[in-house]
Amino acid sequence: MTANPPLVASLPTSSAAPQSAYRWVVLGVFMLVAGLSQALWLNYAPLLTLVQSKYGVSEGMAGGLLLVFPLIYVLLSVPAGQLTDRRGYKFSVGLGAVLMAGFSCLRINESSFWVLLIAQVGIAVGQPFAVNGISKLVADWFTPQQSAMATGLGTMGMFMGMAAGMAATPPLVESLGYQGAMVVFAAISVGICAAFLLLSKNNPGARPAATVVEEPSMLSLLKNPRLLLLFTVAFLGLGFFNGLTTWIEPILAPNGFDAVKAGNVGGVLIIGGILGAVVVPALSDALKRRKPFLIGSVALALGALVPTVTSHDETVVLISAAALGFFFLPAFALLLDMCATVAGEKAAGGATGLLMLFGNGGGVVVILAMVFVKGDEPTFMRAVYLLYAIVAVAIALAFGVKETMVRDPSIRDVGSV
Repeated sequence: MTANPPLVASLPTSSAAPQSAYRWVVLGVFMLVAGLSQALWLNYAPLLTLVQSKYGVSEGMAGGLLLVFPLIYVLLSVPAGQLTDRRGYKFSVGLGAVLMAGFSCLRINESSFWVLLIAQVGIAVGQPFAVNGISKLVADWFTPQQSAMATGLGTMGMFMGMAAGMAATPPLVESLGYQGAMVVFAAISVGICAAFLLLSKNNPGARPAATVVEEPSMLSLLKNPRLLLLFTVAFLGLGFFNGLTTWIEPILAPNGFDAVKAGNVGGVLIIGGILGAVVVPALSDALKRRKPFLIGSVALALGALVPTVTSHDETVVLISAAALGFFFLPAFALLLDMCATVAGEKAAGGATGLLMLFGNGGGVVVILAMVFVKGDEPTFMRAVYLLYAIVAVAIALAFGVKETMVRDPSIRDVGSV
C-alpha cells in the first residue's frame, strides 16, 4: 500500500531550481490517485456479507476481492519501481490511474462475481504503479528540507482514501443500491485519472539527474540480521492490519454492528492513524529515540484492539478503534525510518523495498490464516485470538530491535553491518 523505491535509484537535484507553487498542484493530484488506490481496495471490506448473499459465494471467495491487492503488490512492487525509474513518475502513476479508472468502470457490471473479481485484479495491478512514484515526484518538485513533509502528505492521501473507502461505501449502497454506488466510484476514478493526466507534469526547472548509484544486492540485505528482524516485525504488523481491515465486518457482526457501523469503525481507525502519523514520529524526533516508541505503539495498539473487537457498545468501539489507529499506524513509519538507518544511505532504497514486500506478504498470509483458523465456526473469534497472538509476538520482537536514532548529527550511518 506504500511506495517501493526502485532498486537502482537516480539522484535528482531539483532542489537547486527555483521553487514553484505548481508543486502543490502536482502533489495534490498525486494524493488523489494514491487515495483512490486505497479506496477502491477497501470499499469491499464492509460489504463482504452483501457480496456473499448477492453472488452466493463463500466468505473466502468474497475476501478474495481484498486479498488480491497485497498479493499483486508483492508480485509487482519491484517491476513498478523499475518502470518508475526508467520512464518517470508521470508515466507510471498515470498508467496506474488509467488501470484503476478502467477497471472501476467494469465493476458496474454486476452480472457475475467473476467479472467483479477480474475488475478488482485489474485495479490491484494499477495500485503499485499508482503509488510508487511518490519518491521521484517529491525529489523533482521539493527541496530536501521539504521532502519528509511532502512524502508525509502523499501518505496522508493514502490514509484518507482508506477511510473514505471503508466509511463511505455502505451509505452509498444503502441510498443508491449496489450498482449505483459502483457508478459513483467509477465516475470519481475517471475524474481523478483525468485530473492527474491533465495537471501532472515534470518540474521544468529541475536539473538533470546525477549519476546512477547501484544499491547492494537483495541477498546481502537479507543477510543483515538487524534488517531481517525489522522485516519480520513488518510482516507481522502489516499482516495484522490487513487481516483486521479485510474481515472487520464479520468480526464485528456478532457484536451488533451492521455494514454501515463496521465501515464507520474502519474509517475512524484510519483517521486515528492519520493523527498518530503526525504526532508519534514528531515525538520520536523530539526525544531522539525510536525503539521505545516502536514498542509503545504496538503495545498500546494491542490494548486498544481488545475492546474494539469485543465490546457491544458503539461508542466504546469507535473510541478504541481511533486509539488503535493512532498508536498502531505510526509504527510502520518508525519501521521505515529504522530500516533506512540500519541499511545506510546507499542501501536504503532496496531495504525499504524489501520491508514493503515482507509487509504485503504478511497481509496475504494473515488474511488466509484467519479463514483457516476460523474454520466452520459461526464467528471470527478464533481468528481474533490469532490477531492477539500476532501483535504479542510483534511486541516481543520489537524489544530485540536495536536503537537507531543518531544523537550526533555528524554521524550519518550507524547501522550498516
